[in-house]
Amino acid sequence: MTAPLTPPPHDPSSHHAWHTAPGPGVAAAAAHDAVHEKDGPGMKTEVREAALITVGVALGGLLLGVLWWWLAPSVPLVSDGTAVYLQDSEGEQAIGVDGTFTLLALGLGALSGLVVFLLRRRGGVPLVLALTAGGLLGSVLAWRLGVWLGPTQNVVAHAKQVGEGVTFPAPVELNAKGALLSWSVAALVVHLGLTSLFAPRDPDPYEPYRGQDPFGAPPA
Repeated sequence: MTAPLTPPPHDPSSHHAWHTAPGPGVAAAAAHDAVHEKDGPGMKTEVREAALITVGVALGGLLLGVLWWWLAPSVPLVSDGTAVYLQDSEGEQAIGVDGTFTLLALGLGALSGLVVFLLRRRGGVPLVLALTAGGLLGSVLAWRLGVWLGPTQNVVAHAKQVGEGVTFPAPVELNAKGALLSWSVAALVVHLGLTSLFAPRDPDPYEPYRGQDPFGAPPA
C-alpha cells in the first residue's frame, strides 16, 4: 500500500518573486517619485525665503532714497517776480539728477544680487521673482522718499518766499522713469551670472540607471 501523495508546501515567494524584485526601471521611478516628494516642502521654503528677500530688498530703497537726495545735483531756479526760470538754461543738473539715481540703483542692485546669492546659492525662480519685485518696489520707495526729503514741490510759493532774483533749488524730480528698473536689472544680472558659474548642481536621480533596460534586462 503506497502512501498518498501530498503536494509540497505552498511557497508564496516562489510564485510571486516578480513582485519582490523590481527591475532598475521600477527603482528609477521610485527615485523619481522621491525627488518630487521633496519638491513640495522645498518649494514652500523657497516661497517663504523669496517673500523675506522681497521685503528686505524693498526696504533697501530707503537707503537709495537718502543717498539720491544727498548726492543728486541741485537744479537752481530764479524768479523775476512774474515767472520762475532755470538760472542756467543750458545746465545739465536735471540730467545729473536722473543719472545719480540710475547709478546708485545699479550699484545697490548689484550688491543685493550678490548678497542674495551668498545667502542662498541654489537660486531658483522664486528668488529671481523676489529680486525683480523687491528692486522695483525699492526704487519706487526711493523715488518718493527723495522727492519728500527734497525742496518743496510748490515752486511758486517757494519763489515768493525767497524773493525776486534770489536763486533757490528746484524740487527733486525723476524725469527718466525707466531708471526705476535699474535696481532689478542689475540684481538679476549679477545673481543669474553668479548662479550659472558657482551654484551647486543637483544630482541626477537617473544616473545609476543609465544604460540599463527599463524592464530589468542587463545591458548588452
